[in-house]
Amino acid sequence: MATPLATNVKLTLEGKGEPFDSTKYRGMIGSLLYLTESRPDIMFSVCLCARFHENPKTSHVKAVKRIFRYLKGTMHLGLWYPKFTGVDIMCFANSDHGGSMIDRKSTSGVCTFVGHCLTSWFSKKQMSLHCLPLKPNM
Repeated sequence: MATPLATNVKLTLEGKGEPFDSTKYRGMIGSLLYLTESRPDIMFSVCLCARFHENPKTSHVKAVKRIFRYLKGTMHLGLWYPKFTGVDIMCFANSDHGGSMIDRKSTSGVCTFVGHCLTSWFSKKQMSLHCLPLKPNM
Protein backbone atom coordinates (compact mmCIF):
# COMPACT_ATOMS: atom_id res chain seq x y z
CA MET A 1 0.00 0.00 0.00
CA ALA A 2 1.70 3.19 -1.19
CA THR A 3 -0.53 5.79 0.51
CA PRO A 4 -2.67 5.89 3.67
CA LEU A 5 -5.75 6.93 1.66
CA ALA A 6 -6.66 6.35 -1.96
CA THR A 7 -6.42 9.57 -3.95
CA ASN A 8 -9.72 8.97 -5.75
CA VAL A 9 -11.80 8.49 -2.57
CA LYS A 10 -13.86 11.50 -1.49
CA LEU A 11 -15.19 11.16 2.05
CA THR A 12 -18.37 13.07 2.88
CA LEU A 13 -20.59 13.44 5.96
CA GLU A 14 -23.30 11.36 4.32
CA GLY A 15 -20.88 8.56 3.49
CA LYS A 16 -21.72 5.39 1.62
CA GLY A 17 -23.06 2.23 3.15
CA GLU A 18 -24.63 1.31 6.44
CA PRO A 19 -24.10 3.15 9.73
CA PHE A 20 -21.22 1.82 11.85
CA ASP A 21 -20.85 1.67 15.64
CA SER A 22 -19.46 5.08 16.60
CA THR A 23 -17.80 3.74 19.78
CA LYS A 24 -15.68 1.27 17.80
CA TYR A 25 -14.92 3.93 15.20
CA ARG A 26 -13.74 6.39 17.87
CA GLY A 27 -11.50 3.69 19.32
CA MET A 28 -9.92 3.09 15.92
CA ILE A 29 -9.39 6.82 15.38
CA GLY A 30 -7.99 7.23 18.90
CA SER A 31 -5.41 4.51 18.25
CA LEU A 32 -4.39 6.18 15.01
CA LEU A 33 -4.16 9.62 16.63
CA TYR A 34 -1.78 8.13 19.19
CA LEU A 35 0.40 6.82 16.36
CA THR A 36 0.60 10.20 14.61
CA GLU A 37 3.20 11.27 17.20
CA SER A 38 5.77 8.98 15.61
CA ARG A 39 4.15 8.65 12.17
CA PRO A 40 3.45 12.14 10.80
CA ASP A 41 2.86 10.63 7.35
CA ILE A 42 -0.63 9.51 8.45
CA MET A 43 -1.64 12.79 10.11
CA PHE A 44 -3.73 14.17 7.24
CA SER A 45 -5.55 10.89 6.59
CA VAL A 46 -6.33 10.26 10.26
CA CYS A 47 -7.59 13.82 10.84
CA LEU A 48 -9.75 13.56 7.73
CA CYS A 49 -11.33 10.33 8.99
CA ALA A 50 -11.74 11.77 12.50
CA ARG A 51 -14.22 14.34 11.15
CA PHE A 52 -16.82 11.59 10.77
CA HIS A 53 -16.74 10.16 14.32
CA GLU A 54 -20.31 11.21 15.17
CA ASN A 55 -22.03 9.27 12.41
CA PRO A 56 -19.56 6.90 10.71
CA LYS A 57 -20.61 4.82 7.73
CA THR A 58 -18.96 1.75 6.25
CA SER A 59 -17.15 3.93 3.67
CA HIS A 60 -15.45 5.79 6.54
CA VAL A 61 -14.47 2.51 8.21
CA LYS A 62 -13.08 1.27 4.90
CA ALA A 63 -10.82 4.35 4.76
CA VAL A 64 -9.64 3.78 8.36
CA LYS A 65 -8.87 0.13 7.63
CA ARG A 66 -6.79 1.22 4.65
CA ILE A 67 -4.70 3.38 7.02
CA PHE A 68 -4.14 0.32 9.24
CA ARG A 69 -3.08 -1.73 6.19
CA TYR A 70 -0.71 1.06 5.17
CA LEU A 71 0.82 1.02 8.65
CA LYS A 72 1.26 -2.75 8.53
CA GLY A 73 3.16 -2.45 5.25
CA THR A 74 5.35 0.46 6.38
CA MET A 75 6.33 -0.58 9.90
CA HIS A 76 9.96 0.34 9.14
CA LEU A 77 9.03 4.03 8.80
CA GLY A 78 8.58 6.52 11.61
CA LEU A 79 10.26 9.00 13.90
CA TRP A 80 12.34 7.60 16.71
CA TYR A 81 13.05 9.66 19.81
CA PRO A 82 15.95 7.95 21.65
CA LYS A 83 16.28 8.52 25.40
CA PHE A 84 18.99 10.76 26.76
CA THR A 85 20.61 11.58 23.42
CA GLY A 86 20.16 15.32 23.61
CA VAL A 87 17.84 15.70 20.64
CA ASP A 88 16.73 19.32 20.70
CA ILE A 89 13.19 20.27 19.82
CA MET A 90 12.97 23.85 18.61
CA CYS A 91 9.96 25.88 17.61
CA PHE A 92 10.07 29.20 15.80
CA ALA A 93 7.16 31.63 15.37
CA ASN A 94 6.90 34.87 13.45
CA SER A 95 4.30 37.43 12.45
CA ASP A 96 4.53 40.38 10.10
CA HIS A 97 1.97 42.57 11.93
CA GLY A 98 -0.14 43.98 9.13
CA GLY A 99 2.37 43.30 6.39
CA SER A 100 -0.09 42.73 3.55
CA MET A 101 -0.26 45.93 1.53
CA ILE A 102 -3.67 44.97 0.10
CA ASP A 103 -5.76 44.33 3.20
CA ARG A 104 -3.30 45.15 6.03
CA LYS A 105 -3.77 41.71 7.60
CA SER A 106 -1.00 39.97 9.52
CA THR A 107 0.47 36.66 8.48
CA SER A 108 1.84 34.43 11.20
CA GLY A 109 3.77 31.21 10.90
CA VAL A 110 5.30 28.46 13.02
CA CYS A 111 7.88 25.80 12.24
CA THR A 112 9.09 22.96 14.45
CA PHE A 113 12.45 21.18 14.25
CA VAL A 114 13.53 17.93 15.89
CA GLY A 115 17.29 18.12 15.81
CA HIS A 116 18.07 19.56 12.38
CA CYS A 117 14.97 18.12 10.71
CA LEU A 118 11.86 20.19 9.98
CA THR A 119 8.91 18.15 11.27
CA SER A 120 5.98 20.58 10.92
CA TRP A 121 5.11 24.08 9.74
CA PHE A 122 2.13 26.28 8.98
CA SER A 123 1.28 29.85 8.13
CA LYS A 124 -2.02 31.66 8.34
CA LYS A 125 -3.36 35.05 7.38
CA GLN A 126 -5.01 36.48 10.47
CA MET A 127 -8.40 38.16 10.60
CA SER A 128 -8.29 41.84 11.42
CA LEU A 129 -10.63 43.37 13.97
CA HIS A 130 -12.41 45.56 11.47
CA CYS A 131 -13.44 42.43 9.51
CA LEU A 132 -15.36 40.93 12.43
CA PRO A 133 -19.14 41.49 12.42
CA LEU A 134 -20.38 43.89 15.06
CA LYS A 135 -22.99 42.67 17.53
CA PRO A 136 -25.81 45.09 18.22
CA ASN A 137 -26.22 46.22 21.83
CA MET A 138 -29.36 44.94 23.47
